[in-house]
Amino acid sequence: MNVEQIIKTEKQLPLEGRTLIHISLVQNKINEVMINSLKPHDVSPQQFNVLRILRGQKGNPANLSTLNERMVTKMSNTTRLVDKLITKGFVNRTVCESNRRKIEINITPEGLEALSEMDVAIKAAEKELLKNFTNEDLVLLNNFLDKF
Repeated sequence: MNVEQIIKTEKQLPLEGRTLIHISLVQNKINEVMINSLKPHDVSPQQFNVLRILRGQKGNPANLSTLNERMVTKMSNTTRLVDKLITKGFVNRTVCESNRRKIEINITPEGLEALSEMDVAIKAAEKELLKNFTNEDLVLLNNFLDKF
């Protein structure tokens, strides 16, 4: 990916700025591929993230606070994400019997089944995005990214 070509400049960018623009362009590409891989399932990457978090609860309910803490993309509209997943039948929301102010969210069997199908699409997208990298490249890249 040539940064200068993509942003259509003939000027050589300073290394620091070029690096950050490059990371931003890569992030946009990753988002585009992930969004397209989830499109047939009518789920956004954020909704997919909520479903994965709920599956990771292994049958235990989560609340909105737990979802917010564990989201890859931090956002304040987790309630809206959950509402959309309820409409699709992928999750359900109940009031906790011991604390009526607490809302519990669980993934449904339909949600687990749909998530399994999404996993296949996401795995294929990841494979395509990373096809030019060796395992050693990925370890090195992750070490560099950890420096942030």
